[in-house]
Amino acid sequence: MTTIHDDPEDFADDQFAGWTALYADRVRGVHGGVVALPTAAAEPQVAVVVGGGSGHYPAFCGIVGPGFATGAVVGNVFTSPSTAQVYSVAKAADQGRGVVLTFGNYAGDVMNFGIAAERLNAEGIPTRVVIVTDDVASAEEPARRRGIAGDFSVFKAMGAAAAAGASLDDVERVGNAANAATRTIGVAFSGCTMPGAAEPLFSVPEGHLGLGLGIHGEPGIEDVPLLPARELASLLVDRLLAERPAGATRVAPILNGLGDTKYEELFLLWGRVLPLLTEAGLEVVEPEVGELVTSLDMGGCSLTLQWLDDELERYWRADAYTPAYRKVAAPVAALVPADAVEDAAAEAMEVPDATTASRQAADTARDALVAVEALLREHEEELGRIDAVAGDGDHGRGMVKGASAARRAVDRLDREAGVAFVIGRAGDAWAEFAGGTSGVLWGAALEAFGRSLRDDRETYRAADVVDAAQAFADSIVHLGRASRGDKTLLDALLPFVDALRAGVEGGQDTATAWRAAAAIAVTEAAATAELRPKIGRARPLAEKSVGTPDAGATSMGMILTRVGEVLATRADRLEGTHA
Repeated sequence: MTTIHDDPEDFADDQFAGWTALYADRVRGVHGGVVALPTAAAEPQVAVVVGGGSGHYPAFCGIVGPGFATGAVVGNVFTSPSTAQVYSVAKAADQGRGVVLTFGNYAGDVMNFGIAAERLNAEGIPTRVVIVTDDVASAEEPARRRGIAGDFSVFKAMGAAAAAGASLDDVERVGNAANAATRTIGVAFSGCTMPGAAEPLFSVPEGHLGLGLGIHGEPGIEDVPLLPARELASLLVDRLLAERPAGATRVAPILNGLGDTKYEELFLLWGRVLPLLTEAGLEVVEPEVGELVTSLDMGGCSLTLQWLDDELERYWRADAYTPAYRKVAAPVAALVPADAVEDAAAEAMEVPDATTASRQAADTARDALVAVEALLREHEEELGRIDAVAGDGDHGRGMVKGASAARRAVDRLDREAGVAFVIGRAGDAWAEFAGGTSGVLWGAALEAFGRSLRDDRETYRAADVVDAAQAFADSIVHLGRASRGDKTLLDALLPFVDALRAGVEGGQDTATAWRAAAAIAVTEAAATAELRPKIGRARPLAEKSVGTPDAGATSMGMILTRVGEVLATRADRLEGTHA
């Protein structure tokens, strides 16, 4: 259990502040993460920026340093960092030779790092993306697999290539080659517990282990009887040898502990794994045994094999010197002492002109944000419990962080701000601080809702609200690449939009149509219990998900209902002025 904290909600930020202070002689803190301090007489190199959620230490910040990552983006526990965080770290890490963003294959990371890459490229900073897909248990198709402990092997190859002076094209090529050559399988003996939670995200039946775990608190794909060390070693090795490339004779193994498995146990298991690899005719090159990619206090381990050619072997053996990992065949250049560096204060944002109607609509939006934040705090634990059935259990906490950040951002705005500006800033803050898939989706959708309403209208009709709701939904469809029936929040949202439009076209006022449509959203959210997820983190655990509604659809129904209640209380100020 994660027991040392003040406010569990601040756990990720607080632990990161302590870590950054500890290693201030090696890294520099920037908004969203850290970058490595330069070494004496170092030549500019391609920046390799790694990242993901907290809870996986040494990944990701622990591997920032010479020969490895140039920077690391750090999100909330098991949650993708935001686009703004990725952009900030990449800008700070860039040395003029381009940036490679690299991370595990999770929907939130793919979206946030991808959007950041688009923004960096648009600003003239050449940026590439390398996604790690090493988990053989999560999908048959390699491109759809999760990234777990193989992150370390792939990141190491790119970091070494960049340190050797490789071009941006070559660092990207090496990363993709390393990913194609890397495979991982893991087992869980016990679930991990989120800071402040009383129970673990999942449990393993007595006398069993979970085969094919994820590193975000996801349970295994199947439960199998607990095995003696020799049989466990055979299970892990056999699964990986089944994907051995033709002609492969050299391998770089990692036997990784997930947080609660003792080093002594890992050493014992390695003693059983090594003979199996050599009996298979493999040359084992500089194996690593220890905690390299963890999952808070999860009991379990994983075995990673990277099949080596001459180039990958050279990069695997190359020097590295980071807070959590050191491989030094020759002395590393002295680090340049850090100057006191503070992030620049955010530039004041100019509030555009707004009509009276727009400012009155903004007041309604402010009331709705306050009500939604209170609602999500009330149901945080329930949403986390639903999400933990086939996911990482962070949905409730992520939604609270997003709504709270949105409310705080809006509270700081001038009361002259119009509805489009207010909702847009709420969306920015939601995406910035919630992180994860739902964070980027809600942030972008709120911005789309605000843009649709605009601040220059003299009056707002019910049809304008319908158009804004449609823009909200279209944004999520575009970013999430999901459809109705995929067991996502769209299963509640899309029926809501259709019902809202039908109600307004039938002559209902905004508040009446909204509340009726929200009731349909709640019903459709409950019906997702019978669906199997087709995309996202829950997809590999589709069978476990059946019988439990989707957490995103559930929260969507709750929020739409609460907003409808706010609209009803302000109905006298809606009609004729702003719908």
